[in-house]
Amino acid sequence: MPRFDLPLHELRNYLPQRDEPMDFDDFWKTTLAGASSYPLDATFDEVDAGYSQLVTEDVTFAGHGGDPVRGWMLRPRHVKGPMPVVVTFIGYGGGRSLPGEWTAIPSAGVAHFVMDLRGQGAGHRPGDTPDGAVGGPHVGGHLTQGIESEENYYYRRLFTDSVRAVQAAQSHPAVDPEQVLLSGGSQGGGICLAASALAPVILDHPPMAAIIDVPFLAHIRRATEIVDTQPYSELVRYLGMRRGQEERVFRTLSYFDGVNFAARSTLPALFSVGLLDAVCPPSCVYAAYNHYAGPKEMNVFSYNGHENGGPFQQAEHIRFIRETFRMP
Repeated sequence: MPRFDLPLHELRNYLPQRDEPMDFDDFWKTTLAGASSYPLDATFDEVDAGYSQLVTEDVTFAGHGGDPVRGWMLRPRHVKGPMPVVVTFIGYGGGRSLPGEWTAIPSAGVAHFVMDLRGQGAGHRPGDTPDGAVGGPHVGGHLTQGIESEENYYYRRLFTDSVRAVQAAQSHPAVDPEQVLLSGGSQGGGICLAASALAPVILDHPPMAAIIDVPFLAHIRRATEIVDTQPYSELVRYLGMRRGQEERVFRTLSYFDGVNFAARSTLPALFSVGLLDAVCPPSCVYAAYNHYAGPKEMNVFSYNGHENGGPFQQAEHIRFIRETFRMP
């Protein structure tokens, strides 16, 4: 894939006008207040995953509408006292998978809470959480599910789940609720942007920082205009069959666009971008980054696509985690 987007010197200054509905904040305050009416009911059941130095727990908590959401909690077995926790959100189509995919962060000495994704988990990782009455993991997209209105849109439920996941992680007796870091890549990065803006609205102890790799769902309209890859192509196909509905669709999406969450996020953040990324285009990543309201740093991978830094960025995750939690 050759470079197809703006050159780096323009990306660093790319600050497009945000398309934001006037009731954006009220919409999310009402949504989160509705979720808070359901007991969190977080449970942590230890399982033998075969990792002698880690405690592995099967998690269930009540997400949007009280729907049960699954997850994993992994933590170092021999660390004493309340410990920091990293809460991770997963990329498009994925689920929580098996615990063995999540051993790196607890091996560094902190707890790791991985949220399953409602209705996903039939793509690159298996999942276990149904989307309420809609059903369980299935093959097919989610980007247009309920897009006729912001109240029924899929990502309203998923973003609400993400805030409840932070609450569930903080409720664990081995966790220090004041030491929470959010992380995610691609769709997980988009969820992370939302959670970093929304969690401080209702939590007594907001997260400390965020890792946001190649975020999906940022500057969405531009993405549909410059790439034809999944998942943005789902929107293109939808609008191709529903001519004349563009403004209604993009109004719904404006409540979920990461650029609008970025403008409300003040957590210190580590971003990454691949300049050859045809899934989450560089200009869309930079739109979120340049609007981001908190302290931030960007790792640029000039000759990489959606994988961005791969293991090199994973090493940066550990560095950023240790610096955030002031670990020796």
